[in-house]
Amino acid sequence: MTQPLDRRYDAAPLSSIDAAALETFPYEYPGKEIVVDIDTDEFTAVCPWSGLPDFGTIRVEYVPRRVLIELRSFKYYLLSYRNVGIYQEHAVNRMLEDLVRCASPAWMKVTADYRVRGGVHTVVSREHGRRGSGASPARRHAARGRRRP
Repeated sequence: MTQPLDRRYDAAPLSSIDAAALETFPYEYPGKEIVVDIDTDEFTAVCPWSGLPDFGTIRVEYVPRRVLIELRSFKYYLLSYRNVGIYQEHAVNRMLEDLVRCASPAWMKVTADYRVRGGVHTVVSREHGRRGSGASPARRHAARGRRRP
């Protein structure tokens, strides 16, 4: 296996990720399916191998059930990654797990679009649930009606 250069910058452990920073507030229109789309291009974490920073855009899309993610808390949550040594693919998995645990959405997708490093562009995404699984009763009934002869 290739060895890194003789210089290394220490990274914070995964335990530094502050999922407790995430907060929610009630969704006042349960049964009314909406898609919430949050993105920021200010995400930073650290490569656990080299200690060098990874910069990227994080996008979270979700269909809420009972609660919405409070955006200020989401920003603080993302900031807790700033010095954490985590692989890009693992960051997306961790984010999805933390956000699903926090908000229990009907559907959620987390995408990380990292800036080019070493000539390589990486986009990582993962989904939870099925989009449309929280459809309103009226929409489900209408869909069933269309299938009938």
